[in-house]
Amino acid sequence: MSTQDIVLIALFCAVVVALGLVPPIAIAIVPVPITLQTLGVMLAGAVLGPVRGACACALVVLLTVLGLPVLAGGRGGLGVIPGPTGGYLLGWIPGAFVTGLLVKGVATRLTGRVPQLAGYFAACVAGGLLVVYAIGVPWTSFTTGLSMGKAAVGALYFAVGDTLKAVAAAAVAHNVRRSHPIEPR
Repeated sequence: MSTQDIVLIALFCAVVVALGLVPPIAIAIVPVPITLQTLGVMLAGAVLGPVRGACACALVVLLTVLGLPVLAGGRGGLGVIPGPTGGYLLGWIPGAFVTGLLVKGVATRLTGRVPQLAGYFAACVAGGLLVVYAIGVPWTSFTTGLSMGKAAVGALYFAVGDTLKAVAAAAVAHNVRRSHPIEPR
């Protein structure tokens, strides 16, 4: 791993943490708050590529487990993992990886601005929503005793906001990679 890789991983870890400074919004149906940190997960994968993006998210998870208050609302500690939000948090790592893989393998190979933006958006939705939810929803169901149906309905509350985050992440990542190409890993 090069010095540039380490710096970029640390930078995007800081971006995810900084997005946690925005206060979380609690919803009634599930004990998982709405935060901006998934925007950082999508950006990490889309800008850095699969490996570095996943490493940036893994670093956030490590800092959380070590007890640093890096999650929205100043949460942190090993107790987050077995809680209702633990699956979403752990889902950030493969979510960033899948986002980066799809950007690298599909979106950047498309020609034209609109098709590329659509590719970036699809990558952010696939990694930042589908993969994260695929881990987070069952985890929430298991840890809270909610049925899978209720946990899935609860996740729908996140879907609109996360789709808007995917739009923003796609636009930012496309422009960043166009103006300052970083060969993703």
